[in-house]
Amino acid sequence: EFTTNRRCFEEDFKTQVQAKEWLELEEDAQKAYVMGLLDRLEVVSRERRLKVARAVLYLAQGTFGECDSEVDVLHWSRYNCFLLYQMGTFSAFLELLHMEIDNSQACSSALRKPAISIADSTELRVLLSVMYLLVENIRLERETDSCRWRTARETFRTELSFSMHNEEPFALLLFSMVTKFCSGLAPHFPIKKVLLLLWKVVMFTLGGFEHLQVLKIQKRAELGLPPLTEDSIQVVKSMRAASPPSYTLDLGESQLAPPPSKLRGRRGSRRQLLTKQDSLDIYNERDLFKTEEPATEEEEESAGDGERTLDGELDLLEQDPLVPPPPSQASLSAERVAFPKGLPWAPKVRDTDTLVGLPRPIHESVKTLKQVTRVGSQSSGIGTNQGKFDYQSPSYWLFYQIALLKILLAAAPTSKAKTDSINILADVLPEEMPITVLQSMKLGIDVNRHKEIIVKSISALLLLLLKHFRLNHIYQFEYVSQHLVFANCIPLILKFFNQNILSYITAKNSISVLDYPCCTIQDLPELTTESLEAGDNNQFCWRNLFSCINLLRLLNKLTKWKHSRTMMLVVFKSAPILKRALKVKQAMLQLYVLKLLKIQTKYLGRQWRKSNMKTMSAIYQKVRHRMNDDWAYGNDIDARPWDFQAEECTLRANIEAFNSRRYDKPQDSEFSPVDNCLQSVLGQRLDLPEDFHYSYELWLEREVFSQPICWEELLQNH
Repeated sequence: EFTTNRRCFEEDFKTQVQAKEWLELEEDAQKAYVMGLLDRLEVVSRERRLKVARAVLYLAQGTFGECDSEVDVLHWSRYNCFLLYQMGTFSAFLELLHMEIDNSQACSSALRKPAISIADSTELRVLLSVMYLLVENIRLERETDSCRWRTARETFRTELSFSMHNEEPFALLLFSMVTKFCSGLAPHFPIKKVLLLLWKVVMFTLGGFEHLQVLKIQKRAELGLPPLTEDSIQVVKSMRAASPPSYTLDLGESQLAPPPSKLRGRRGSRRQLLTKQDSLDIYNERDLFKTEEPATEEEEESAGDGERTLDGELDLLEQDPLVPPPPSQASLSAERVAFPKGLPWAPKVRDTDTLVGLPRPIHESVKTLKQVTRVGSQSSGIGTNQGKFDYQSPSYWLFYQIALLKILLAAAPTSKAKTDSINILADVLPEEMPITVLQSMKLGIDVNRHKEIIVKSISALLLLLLKHFRLNHIYQFEYVSQHLVFANCIPLILKFFNQNILSYITAKNSISVLDYPCCTIQDLPELTTESLEAGDNNQFCWRNLFSCINLLRLLNKLTKWKHSRTMMLVVFKSAPILKRALKVKQAMLQLYVLKLLKIQTKYLGRQWRKSNMKTMSAIYQKVRHRMNDDWAYGNDIDARPWDFQAEECTLRANIEAFNSRRYDKPQDSEFSPVDNCLQSVLGQRLDLPEDFHYSYELWLEREVFSQPICWEELLQNH
């Protein structure tokens, strides 16, 4: 398709500009040509319109036909994207996107086809690709950006954040595409591109994790709270992953180990044998936690029960584990590396009780305790940010998150295809299925890569939204979190990790010579089965590591300080699943695994803690201490999930009260009689927003036409 885009541009460019190339034009001439392109977008013919859209896409891709290096391609892609935006390209493509979304002929044609292929979404993919490149290039800030570019970035951010020209915000339009795809009304939508663009738009308009930290600091300052002393991401960067002894020691430990009496005086020499660990020492299959006592029969049985429980909950397919190759000797260098000593986190305490009647020494102790007490911004006062981050209506988010979880379930590497599941491969499967081994291998890599990107975008999107919701208003966060829990998000994530995570993170589902911008500059070598099997030179797939960390952080968000949800982790036998994830020697991933293990240790019993002392030690070393938390020695093995249902019900009542105050019209009385007369109800005047008549068709499409109605069931019930 890169070649097709280039050909469409060159054919159009030659008819408009004589004896010159794009890079040779002055800026005014480039603007004039772009204006002409946008005018030619308004033709009636779909075929001619697609050719012009491909020409615009070639500009956004960096006019690689005139470049000599990958750096040049990326430079001109960024330059062209700013130029295209300033000439109104995004607005023009937004109108075309609306037309394609409302194209009932394309939807009905896709529904009638027995198998949907990549050809059914050609127009949508071109439009979304242009919009993605515009968002991604303009979103990224650089010190060398001119004042004009900085102004354009802020204007674009505002345009994406608010309702412009009486239309819904762009993110909500993309969310509606997701729900329409999941409902089966538009199976040809290129869902991978939609989700990627949605994630980048949310990151651009609301801000990423670094911006969240800045917002957190600002909000605490406004509320008169003490400043944050730690940035979690920065603390984790200085942490060392828990790593096993070196590979050579593992091989000859039984033959070379001296007697224990001699080892006592040789700790210094033993330290010299420790090898320097990479940020991801993953090729060492042997686990630090494998040196613990063998698992008891009860634990092995519970692990099996947990897998069966998850299978019954989600009905996903297990994946056979793959053992990665051992590391080479060159990677086992014996360099010493220095890490900060002591515990990485400052201790905290969550709450204190009254001190009435206690002696003075206790008062002094509690005074010291309060100095490390963390007061959250939501505890000191709740204020909802108005403007660009209002979560519209609670009912919308319920549909959105269920749709995202359905796609995540279909994209999980352990999922199996079912007749009633959604088809997420419509924008990757070719029109003609492969007939050779080489074609089959290439398609298999494409399909796996396609699923990995979907998991990455959904996990990042959900985590980013939850963090922004929590900063915006605690009940918005709790509302979305509770519905994620009710939609089986917890067992879904656990099922995702119930695979060989080590193999997932070392997977090589990419073909480096076909990656952008490499493929646009170099002559493509002939692909062979051997080159595809060899993969690229990267030892790890950072995309998959990013997804795993996001899912673990999401699981932590859902279960933190929620006893009923912690008990769900226990009921689903998550401890063996999470322990296996500790084989990945990466500090951040291990931290969030250990956090999840810490909150459930008191429910796992004394025998589990006794058999997993290395894990308990790792929790002590790496997870923040809560001064009044009895995680290491408390016992509550008789607790059951229903013991904590009152907590969940109370939370739901508070959320509904908030939503009623925030979004519902005030009622005269809760005892007002219900009007059952159809004519009377239809005759009532309703106070609608001033701009409702502009977006009435969008509301009708989203709330009425897009919702499937089972008339037979309706008649049976009434």
